[in-house]
Amino acid sequence: MQIPLQITFRDLEHSDAIEKAIREKAEKLDQFAQIMSCRVVVAMINKHQHKGTLYQVSIDLTVPGKEIVVSCDHGIDHSHEDIYVAIRDSFNAARRQLQDHQRISHQKVKAHEVPPHGRVSELFTGEGYGRIETADGRSVYFHQNSVLNDEFSGLDVGTEVRFSEELGDEGPQASSVQRMGKHHIAG
Repeated sequence: MQIPLQITFRDLEHSDAIEKAIREKAEKLDQFAQIMSCRVVVAMINKHQHKGTLYQVSIDLTVPGKEIVVSCDHGIDHSHEDIYVAIRDSFNAARRQLQDHQRISHQKVKAHEVPPHGRVSELFTGEGYGRIETADGRSVYFHQNSVLNDEFSGLDVGTEVRFSEELGDEGPQASSVQRMGKHHIAG
């Protein structure tokens, strides 16, 4: 860490054991990501309808390009009567946020592909099949049984469709052909 770890105890006395546990968790995070600063606040909270003492651990991390804040209100979570469980849960939440940030910053976010799409270029209603011209100019065969929702009779030459493509006996063929609505997104 570029700036030393800051630990604040609110509404409870300082404890060397708690501080040690927090420092160990922060060191693990620092090995996982390039942390510039880390501030941890340990607070004792009392819920009016709850008889025991609950602990809340808030974490504020700064990493290149992002500030990560974990401030979980666990409601009446009896497991957070144990301060070490509250510390563990908060640092686990911080680690998950760091992982998400790293995936995004390293562009490892899964891109959702637009399904293949095109326009009906030929339609042989008597024989029960047709052809789709794809955006890249290929011609793909489809059978009436591949058209979803029994909409084969509602197709016309020029109708926009999306489909799944597979290799048939005589080349590419479309399965799961679906008429595209007027509010579709085509890539």
